[in-house]
Amino acid sequence: MASKSFLLLMVCSILSVTFPLTSQASFRPKALVLPVAKDSSTLQYLATLHQRTPLVPVKLTLDLGGEFLWVDCNQSFSSSTYSPVHCRSAQCSQAPGAPHKFCSTCLSRARPGCSNNTCSLIAKNTVIQFVTNADLSRDVVSAKSTDGSRPGRAVSVPGFVFSCTYTFLLEGLASGVKGMAGLGRAGTSLPSQFSASFRFARKFAICLSPSSSSSGVAFFGDGPYMMRPGIDVSKFLYYTPLVTNPVNSVPGQVGNRSAEYYIELKTIAVNGKPVPLNSSLLVIDKEGYGGTKISTVDPYTVLETSIYKAVVGAFTKGLSQAPRVAPIKPFGECFDSRNISSTRAGPAVPRIDLFLPSMDRKRVSYWMMSGVNSMVQVKEGVMCLGIVDGGLKPVTPVVIGGHQLENHLLQFDLASSALGISSSLLLRQTTCSNFNFNPKA
Repeated sequence: MASKSFLLLMVCSILSVTFPLTSQASFRPKALVLPVAKDSSTLQYLATLHQRTPLVPVKLTLDLGGEFLWVDCNQSFSSSTYSPVHCRSAQCSQAPGAPHKFCSTCLSRARPGCSNNTCSLIAKNTVIQFVTNADLSRDVVSAKSTDGSRPGRAVSVPGFVFSCTYTFLLEGLASGVKGMAGLGRAGTSLPSQFSASFRFARKFAICLSPSSSSSGVAFFGDGPYMMRPGIDVSKFLYYTPLVTNPVNSVPGQVGNRSAEYYIELKTIAVNGKPVPLNSSLLVIDKEGYGGTKISTVDPYTVLETSIYKAVVGAFTKGLSQAPRVAPIKPFGECFDSRNISSTRAGPAVPRIDLFLPSMDRKRVSYWMMSGVNSMVQVKEGVMCLGIVDGGLKPVTPVVIGGHQLENHLLQFDLASSALGISSSLLLRQTTCSNFNFNPKA
């Protein structure tokens, strides 16, 4: 009997190390929800988590492909529940970068982000492409639960794993931001830790608003995802497989697969006609080059030069009624918008479709980008095609950026390795800013 009790104790201990547990043992949410704001200056998408003891709001830049949450611990980080993750611990061995992590030593007074025998790894600011070392740490994180229609009670994860790093890594991030929230394909990302903590579906969804005055939303867990006036936008999803890039671009993690989200792009059509592309660029090779990535830190879609020229050539030919004007950086093609009429889905311009493999054999999957997602009003009377020339031989020839994601619901099913994509919610009589964040309404 004693041996059975000892075995049970050991199993529980292992589980408590591997998965952080909720402090609300009597309440287990089916999903969590966070508002997502767009910063008008940097075009970054921002979310606020509550962290530490006592809880404080921490503003973060969303990084869709990031491996974990990292925050600046050098300025005003105070918490009675903070603890470092020690070297040779289970959480250290499971963190991104194994076996390329190292053991850090602190030469000054111990504090969050500076302690001996601490698991240290690489943190990356993906906006400016800068990296530094960071101490793997644990602390309380709190977010609102949801039934899919509005926020509910707050729930906490007492042992949430994150990385403590330095103030200089905040360079290039929006004002007031204290770090980056990684949503990538890693066990330490926000979606993975939330689903492990509360045992809900290994899914999350983002719905980005184009406006800095009205928030979009991120859901962790399965739908429904309700937008006013009572529309479950999860029912409009069609699915395409997620593709794995075998090479991680973060220094010190050679040999580990990328945590970023890739899809298989078959071809691009403008006004229903496929444009000529070098199809070899659309396949990820064994060194990690090629393919199509989805990004929230790139504000606009970036295309390798030959792909860019083919798409832009077809687009300008189809928009012959609007005279071209001098380009305005970062864009290469701009137009006199006085000759462009408006529709429910934005400016009346040639439609751009990304054709993708479907997980439903009965239908063809394509990502439709109408005028609201393809065009950018840069000043009075001038619109530009919101696509940027990425140059010759970029690591990733097609990067679908934030502007093209706005007012589309994207669901990432980590268990099935699938991406669910909706058409523009403007065509469904709603928007990404229509989630009801007022629990009393």
